[in-house]
Amino acid sequence: MIRFGTAGIRGPVRDSVTPATCLAVGQAAGEAGMTVVLGRDGRETGGALADAMAAGLESAGADVIRLGVVPTPTVAFASQDRYGVMLTASHNPPPDNGIKLFEDGVEYDRGAETRIETALQDGTNPAEWDAWGESTTESVLDRYREAVVEYARRFEGDPVGLRVAVDCGNGMASVATPQVLSNLGAAVTTLNANVDGHFPGRGSKPTPETLSDLRAFVADGPYDVGIGHDGDADRIVIVDESGEVVHEDTILAILAERYTRKNDAADPVVVTTPNASARIDERVEAAGGRVERVRLGALHEGIARVRESGGTVAFAAEPWKHIHPAFGGWIDGVASAAILTRLVTDAGGIAPLREPITERPYRKVAVDCPDERKEATMARLETTLPAAFSEAAVETDYGVRLERPDGSWLLVRPSGTEPYIRLYAESEEIDALIAEATAVIESAVDG
Repeated sequence: MIRFGTAGIRGPVRDSVTPATCLAVGQAAGEAGMTVVLGRDGRETGGALADAMAAGLESAGADVIRLGVVPTPTVAFASQDRYGVMLTASHNPPPDNGIKLFEDGVEYDRGAETRIETALQDGTNPAEWDAWGESTTESVLDRYREAVVEYARRFEGDPVGLRVAVDCGNGMASVATPQVLSNLGAAVTTLNANVDGHFPGRGSKPTPETLSDLRAFVADGPYDVGIGHDGDADRIVIVDESGEVVHEDTILAILAERYTRKNDAADPVVVTTPNASARIDERVEAAGGRVERVRLGALHEGIARVRESGGTVAFAAEPWKHIHPAFGGWIDGVASAAILTRLVTDAGGIAPLREPITERPYRKVAVDCPDERKEATMARLETTLPAAFSEAAVETDYGVRLERPDGSWLLVRPSGTEPYIRLYAESEEIDALIAEATAVIESAVDG
């Protein structure tokens, strides 16, 4: 059975995201009168899967505009006022691929995904022979890059001469971020900036370990900042001038505070996820806004919820992934790179941007828990965790999140893909907090 996860459909191409999968999803998602832009990343399997997806969409009656090999944010940009499909496994290994769907620049919400899952379960059939759609091609990459440059120029700081090293990871950032930053005036040096679906330069997930070459390159050279991307250019990692990775929540807090201060609404809102640090809340509140949280992978749903209640969303992000609402409703690592280079220039470096942020030690832990015990375990934890940390404020919308008076916090939630209960914690006394929380979780797992 085909199921959507937190980031579309993703998995190995031989038994999960096959051509048959793409054909079926295309037929389930397409309909007469629909125009769909279709793009793919540089994976070896992308061409065949794109052909299958186009066949499915067209045979359902949709017209398909093929964009070729482009970043995911480019497909989202091109899907405004129409629909979009991106074939990418993002940061997954080379044997994988995936499907991500958009409507008017926004990822499909859970309701739309459920409708497709139901259609797939019931079975799909082509439209009548004379109602099939047509396929054309369109080049949108230049227009997307120009739009990012124009939007970034709204922010302070002219990065002429700013020395930036960009590790594209052999992914789709290769055709976007260096060009955008150069257009803004930065002096750009690239690593792994050729698109290659084998990802020979490094793993496509940007981590402190996979970015070791970038970190050494920046530390040894005359660079002001380093930037790393994942395979499809929606994620971004920032490296400071000493070669150290800046914590993802610190980058989120920098952007969230700046967006909140720039917004003239009476009550600007930043949407983020339960695993995001309290440092974000602190900086947003200092700037006159507030934070609302939504489940992982559902920033677009959180934005919609705030807007439906009459609120204004200044910024939306989860660690590594940012939505710039005034630019578009999609996650965009290229736009983040452009904006951050301007902010770094304006501040005179990364250090001044970090200075007002309280960066407590942060850790993630996985506690073994069989899938069949997860529901009962989480039910017990809704009682036992608040009892163990009685001074904390409790939220149970997306797992169990506890916020303590000293600014420390923890989140416990079940993994959606592995036999674990995941613990996220941030505290000046991180070892003690992790030990105490882990003991409570293990007791709940044992029943």
